[in-house]
Amino acid sequence: MLYQLYEFHRALLGPLTAWADAASKSYVNSSSPLSFAPGATRMAAGYELLYRLGKDYEKPEFNIREIEKDGHRIPIIEQVVLENPFCKLLRFKRYADDSTAVAQLKDEPVVLVCAPLSGHHSTLLRETVRTLLQDHKVYLTDWVDARMVDAEVGPFHLDDYVAYIQQFIRHIGAKNLHVISVCQPTVPVLAAISLLASAGEDTPRTMTMMGGPIDARRSPTSVNSLATRHSYNWFETNVIYTVPSNFPGAGRKVYPGFLQHTGFVAMNPGRHMSSHWDFYESLLRGDDDDADSHRRFYNEYNAVLDMAAEYYLDTIRVVFQEFRLAEGTWVVNGELVKPQDITDTALLTIEGELDDISGDGQTRAAHDLCTGIPEFARHHITAEKCGHYGIFSGRRWRDVVYPQLRDFIRTHQQETVAA
Repeated sequence: MLYQLYEFHRALLGPLTAWADAASKSYVNSSSPLSFAPGATRMAAGYELLYRLGKDYEKPEFNIREIEKDGHRIPIIEQVVLENPFCKLLRFKRYADDSTAVAQLKDEPVVLVCAPLSGHHSTLLRETVRTLLQDHKVYLTDWVDARMVDAEVGPFHLDDYVAYIQQFIRHIGAKNLHVISVCQPTVPVLAAISLLASAGEDTPRTMTMMGGPIDARRSPTSVNSLATRHSYNWFETNVIYTVPSNFPGAGRKVYPGFLQHTGFVAMNPGRHMSSHWDFYESLLRGDDDDADSHRRFYNEYNAVLDMAAEYYLDTIRVVFQEFRLAEGTWVVNGELVKPQDITDTALLTIEGELDDISGDGQTRAAHDLCTGIPEFARHHITAEKCGHYGIFSGRRWRDVVYPQLRDFIRTHQQETVAA
């Protein structure tokens, strides 16, 4: 019922937010008489803030049209390579006219970036992808909002997530592939590669785990504490709702995005209130750069998706309550997950010193599990003064983390791990 009430409330707010948007523009448009009224700037700022607080936020575009590389402008075309009901495999294909540039692009490493399925869209990794495109061929998992998936398609479990990753690895080709997982997917990605190794299949040249809960018992954060403080039945009863009839996935059980967004905001309410007030003052000052920065951030931050209930509840139980990967008890589709079977894939783990989502040591725990990987092929980075989002976006990602990740991939691009 909560989902239906939320949709009803959203429908009621629709006319108000549309009116606020129109009013805001009327007070800044030079062709409107209202723009000459006393206090027009203040009125425009107030109405725009009201509009942005009440509007719906759709999935943003990646908007990666080109990159600049070695003095050349390289066009980027976004392609759907594979399409499953709950996830699309995207490729950001680079093009060049210069024969030298074409040869260089062709020889660069291939990476598969596994985006989180934890509330936000994969566009959250836009900067990660844009940076990687400087030196790599880039594929990305693009997860679908569960409320848009017809209920007749059936459920989506954590085991299905693992199977999707295996399918993508096989499709791209594991022998020359480098897999990067950011936050939540570190667990299913490690499982997927472990199962490939156990089955005697090719595994990627490298796997990079960034800020993920490989062993959520280590340095537990507020996110971990929430999962251990409540029972599995509590989550099933209190956060799972049915998609209303106005969406293609009507009748599907989900963990709604709006609930997760509420949780995000509740973690730092003061910071968000201050940010919105700063936005209002930026509009009053006419500081367009600051105002645009605020709009870009919240266009992404406020755009959330629903997660299939089965997947969400599986994750709560397997990752955050029973710690099955770390305990060596996780069975996926009838097969025991054995990270120790990985021998030919180099491992890089990356943590942020100030990460308040995946605590210190949670990602580094992968080294204790992947004992079959030679010591020389296992590396760890702790990014100083870096929070969770800083390890894959922002200045520290570009200047500190990425150069080390790029060099790690290059080192293992031309050699196999097993000597």
